Formats: sequence, C-alpha cells, structure tokens
Amino acid sequence: MVLLSSLGQKVGDYLSTVGATLATAESCTGGLLGSVITDIPGSSAYYRGGVISYSNELKVQYLGVETYCLERFGAVSKETVIQMAEGIRRQTGATYALATSGIAGPGGGSATKPVGLVYIGLAGPKGTRTSENRLSGCRKEIKAQAVQAALEMLIDLF
Repeated sequence: MVLLSSLGQKVGDYLSTVGATLATAESCTGGLLGSVITDIPGSSAYYRGGVISYSNELKVQYLGVETYCLERFGAVSKETVIQMAEGIRRQTGATYALATSGIAGPGGGSATKPVGLVYIGLAGPKGTRTSENRLSGCRKEIKAQAVQAALEMLIDLF
C-alpha cells in the first residue's frame, strides 16, 4: 500500500502551490484523513479543519445532511457523502472538501452494504463527485485504504 504520508505531502504541495484549501467530513475514517493531512508540516496554511460526524445527528447538525437522505439512502451512501462534502465545504469556505462514510467492520455489514463498502465524496469549484469503494482487510486496513482512496481522488484532479 502507498504510504499515506507521501499522499498527504503530495496533496499539501499542490494545495500550497495553487493557494487552495481543504476541509474534511469523516465518518468511517474517524479522523484518520485529517490526521494524515495535519502530519505534514505547514498544513495549517491549507487545511481548514474537519468534522468527525460518526452519528447521523451530527451529520445533520454540523454538515447539513438532510434527514430524508439518511432515512432513504442511509449514512453509507453516495447521496450522503455528497451532502457531507458539500456541507463541510460550505461551512468552512474551503476550496475542496473530502467526505468519507462506510463500514469498516468487523460487524455492521449486510448483504447490500457489506463490510468494506466505503463512499467518498469530493466537493470543489467544478462540482461534486463520488466514488464507491469495496475494500478488504481488518478495520484499521479498511480505514487506511479509505484515506488512500480519498487522497488519490483529490490528487486525480491535479
């Protein structure tokens, strides 16, 4: 697996070069995405901050996720990560925002939403996109893979 620190550095270098900022809204990654970003010296110049919205109530209260979205599609859905990413971007005024929501396991999965299913949302000046990821491994591995996928999704815009 790619070293997360090298991806964090690559993101930081780009954001610094173009004068852009980033915010995060995390659920299944539990702050790991923000941690990887802030491990880079000087990240305060481009990282606005983030919200770890593990509960649906916080997704609604702090990120503006609509209750109907959670009821209809669930917290682990592309519809929810879109609203999470757009909400944290709006709240922080960041150029870009990344959001993660998924099932890291070992429990909590179902036939339609198995352990390892992670959605990532990326909101930016040109709109919002999502990715659906089917990851494997233990809980820590799934979280790390989700962070890697999120950072790579942002890097792909560069």
